[in-house]
Amino acid sequence: MFEMQTYALMMLGGFFLMLMIGIPVAVSIATVGFVFGWLGFGDVLFNLLPARLYGIVSGYQWMAIPLFVFMGVMLEKSRLADDLLDVMGHIAGGVKGGMAVGIVLFGVLMGATTGIVGATIITLGLLTLPTLIRRGYDKSVACGVICASGTLGQIIPPSLILILLSDIMQLSVGTLFAAAVGPGMLLAAVYIVYLLVMGWLRPASMPPIPLAERDAVSRRELWARFFKVLVPPVMLVVAVLGSIVGGIAAPTEAASMGAVGAVLITVFSGRFSWATLKATALDTSKITAIMMFILMLAQVFALSFRGLQGEALIEGLFEALPGGANLAVWFMMLIIFVLGFFIEWIEISYIAVPLFLPILINLGVDPVWLAMLVTLNLQSSFLTPPFGWALFYLKGVAPPEVNIKDIYLGVLPFIGLQFTALVLLFFYPQIALWLPKAIGW
Repeated sequence: MFEMQTYALMMLGGFFLMLMIGIPVAVSIATVGFVFGWLGFGDVLFNLLPARLYGIVSGYQWMAIPLFVFMGVMLEKSRLADDLLDVMGHIAGGVKGGMAVGIVLFGVLMGATTGIVGATIITLGLLTLPTLIRRGYDKSVACGVICASGTLGQIIPPSLILILLSDIMQLSVGTLFAAAVGPGMLLAAVYIVYLLVMGWLRPASMPPIPLAERDAVSRRELWARFFKVLVPPVMLVVAVLGSIVGGIAAPTEAASMGAVGAVLITVFSGRFSWATLKATALDTSKITAIMMFILMLAQVFALSFRGLQGEALIEGLFEALPGGANLAVWFMMLIIFVLGFFIEWIEISYIAVPLFLPILINLGVDPVWLAMLVTLNLQSSFLTPPFGWALFYLKGVAPPEVNIKDIYLGVLPFIGLQFTALVLLFFYPQIALWLPKAIGW
């Protein structure tokens, strides 16, 4: 028994060592899983693995992933985001910090429609960062609000994180989608309050749009454009999420409806072409293939770690902690936060969550509430240096005068705001639980 758990510890250490020397995450997961699994219990690993992999590739629920990705990519390719962002910037731009607030609201809408962090941040970076800097915004403030707003799609349904967690935690996708509405709106509200306060305290860092520029477009015309670009995607989101949360359609059925709806929106906006459809299909295939590849290789790691009595090792660690369930939850949050510095949310979901989940459930922790804490915590993995993907996405499209230091300094307050939202959700679980209970999930 001792030897098995020694292998489990060596497996964790080997995984982080491979990450530190620059080996891709998927390769690191598979390598340590195969090596230490074989050392621990030999050929049995290879006898058990095919069934685990078949269970992944044959899972009906995974069909929702490429369909939701297709919906998001198609809406992103339709360029409706460009019009929406321009209109929202002018509507909110008269307030100090108003353009930044408009970007947060845009992040909410993009999160509910596309949910693709990279596409949202690149769109925001290309369209707003040069404009914000030209209008006098502090570079770090502009970079921070773009990165933070672009990651809101990771908690606002239909989020891919929620689909994966529903499988890991054996919960209904509809329940998690309903539960995520409160925390998602909470995080956006925390961002907005912070920006308005900072705009009041430091107006020079977030000046409003000049009056002459705002008066160049009539309010009636501005609101008419707003509803024209807002109503179609919002109706699509309401139809897709409403059918899932309301129990009318399964996630895969609703996702297929969303994919068709995204195509129709693009057609009616006059921006559909076969080239757009081809590009959307290719991007969807790439994103889905990467996710499924990591998902399958994570099974090697999970199977080996469990076979090496790693779960007993983790359970002993939790039993040694004082403070009961609350401290155990915060210990899990700390582990997830630290892992977010080095690896992506997919790997964290399939490595950390299965290790801690059985122990926390036995301690009486509500699994839906725990899933929301995990999801909110995973937001930070996109922002934390050195491997926060949001930082890389923005740097790739930022003007030359914006350096990586500006981006790093800009995201630090928003990491603190994410922690604030996490604390609020911890002490007030009903933020996440009221909607699922209200609709009878």
